[in-house]
Amino acid sequence: MSSIVAIVGRPNVGKSTFFNRLIQRREAIVDSVSGVTRDRHYGKTDWNGRNFSVIDTGGYVLGSDDVFEAEIDKQVELAIGEADAIIFMVDVETGVTPMDEDVAKLLRKVNKPVFLAVNKVDNSKRLENAVEFYALGLGEYFPIASTNGSGTGELLDALVEALPEDTREEEAELPRFAVVGRPNAGKSSFINALIGEDRYIVTDIAGTTRDSIDTRYNRFGFEFNLVDTAGIRRKSKVKEDLEFYSVMRSVRAIEHCDVCLIVMDATRGFDGQVQNIFWLAQRNRKGIVILVNKWDLLEKETNTMKEYEANIRREMEPFTDVPIVFMSVLTKQRIFKAIETAVEVYNNRSKKIKTSELNEVMLPIIESYPPPAYKGKYVKIKFCMQLPTPQPQFAFFCNLPQYVKDPYKRFLENKLREEFDFTGVPVSVYFRKK
Repeated sequence: MSSIVAIVGRPNVGKSTFFNRLIQRREAIVDSVSGVTRDRHYGKTDWNGRNFSVIDTGGYVLGSDDVFEAEIDKQVELAIGEADAIIFMVDVETGVTPMDEDVAKLLRKVNKPVFLAVNKVDNSKRLENAVEFYALGLGEYFPIASTNGSGTGELLDALVEALPEDTREEEAELPRFAVVGRPNAGKSSFINALIGEDRYIVTDIAGTTRDSIDTRYNRFGFEFNLVDTAGIRRKSKVKEDLEFYSVMRSVRAIEHCDVCLIVMDATRGFDGQVQNIFWLAQRNRKGIVILVNKWDLLEKETNTMKEYEANIRREMEPFTDVPIVFMSVLTKQRIFKAIETAVEVYNNRSKKIKTSELNEVMLPIIESYPPPAYKGKYVKIKFCMQLPTPQPQFAFFCNLPQYVKDPYKRFLENKLREEFDFTGVPVSVYFRKK
């Protein structure tokens, strides 16, 4: 399981610069996916072979100066609750401020690894000034400069050392379906409606993940683990900052599942927060099913459903091949359709296509529509195969891979979807030198 590291601290100490420095090294290689930047406070990175997720709490701070303090405290508390390790960033230029002391006070009570990073230390004078941060009572500090990266290596070495060991659950054989979405969209009610009757089939597997409740579901010939991200919420803490909270919660559930059931509230629409969760799942290459709950509350006209669906698909571009199920947990309308769809998406995601069959289908298509010539050079694609990864990824071998542009990759991806049915699953297409 990959760990979560939260970067906390007051505004303008350089959290986001550090965050960008961490994820760029990796993001640029793994994720040349459009739409990634919409979700700017969450990223994946690796150091010394250990992968972990980074959350930049800075991007969530709202309001004016006097509101800042309460906001930051709230986020630090959330980060403390969710993260495996915390980087507390301060600024050597301003020295220790009362707000830093507040955050330090919260962090001293925590029994998780906390790393004090003193930022903007880019000369020897500032290195001397950094000594005053011992006053925060958090022990050793790491002098760093986010802008040029000096000192970040030592910080990351220590951080990775302190992260809990990667453990994969024993339960890994069963498909895992995560129920995610913004608070109050009906996630818990959906799970209760599914397992409401015949309660004895349910076994709560304790301790699988710290914060998501796993429920074994076994009916109508389907067996899988349902991961519920809903039922754990200290109301007083998260009233206002729902977005930060939801993304924090969803990150874990999404990273460790096979299919995400994104529950949205029909009365609120496919809003920014639901989109964040959607792009998170898409970027992690998970199967996706969109469940529009509370459909019974909307006034219907003849085309309501068609129009509603078209609006959602517009927001999802370019990845629009996602099943959308309109349901109502209250009236139990179409909730089993939701599960059937999730199982289909799971099967699509684990589909393996024989190389011979793939070439038989794809090579003639490529011959009829070859990649456009670039600078007078023609790209010849000779052969393709599916890569041995948990989700569908395809390699196409050709003479000039660097000349194949995104629109053509999307064309091939759409053809793969048409021919082999990958509904609900992100498909990756790579070009390799033959």
